[in-house]
Amino acid sequence: MKKIAIHSLFVGQPQTIDDASGTWRSSIFREMVEGPVELTERGLAGDRVTDTDNHGLPDYQQVCCHPLDHYTYWNARLDMRLRPGNVGENWTLENADEAAICLNDTYRVGSAAVQVSIPRVPCSKQAKRVGRKDWTKLAIDELRTGFYLRVVESGFVQAGDEWELVERPYPWATVYALNELSYRGGDQALAEQFLSIPNFHPGWVVRLKRMIQERTGVL
Repeated sequence: MKKIAIHSLFVGQPQTIDDASGTWRSSIFREMVEGPVELTERGLAGDRVTDTDNHGLPDYQQVCCHPLDHYTYWNARLDMRLRPGNVGENWTLENADEAAICLNDTYRVGSAAVQVSIPRVPCSKQAKRVGRKDWTKLAIDELRTGFYLRVVESGFVQAGDEWELVERPYPWATVYALNELSYRGGDQALAEQFLSIPNFHPGWVVRLKRMIQERTGVL
């Protein structure tokens, strides 16, 4: 199996955008960076999120990742011309698949270490960035969301760095499985398994508990 690797690396700052959808602020128009970039518990040097209520949460969202293969898929299916970085990720990844990446996986990347934390939730700003009002629905329907990393150890990273798996404590807890459970429904036992994962994102705790309550009537 080919190793996951950083295909492209992007950083950005908050900016105001005026387009057909109106005036809005975001950091989604990130710029590609070549060469080593410092990665700390604050994220990548030179990168700052705009919507701090939903992005950049300490311990959960220091790095946003998106598989390169998703761009290939959407370009073929929708006759688009998307390129790496077009949905605002920090790292576009080669050989990455949500179905083969698990929550709390720890990887060595460059001289840093990172851990998979949660799936990314497609949002309206991605839709504006790619120019499709139906983008959020499309990404969710196909469960092609990308995911976030927390930083375990600071260091330097760059495009071309391969990921070395250090630890996989929950081989059943793939990003894809959590997405499928959240958006398509699933059994209560699996939801409870995810809830047992240490340091599980509080927003996802609420989401899964709500799903269990809706199905059982018991919180």
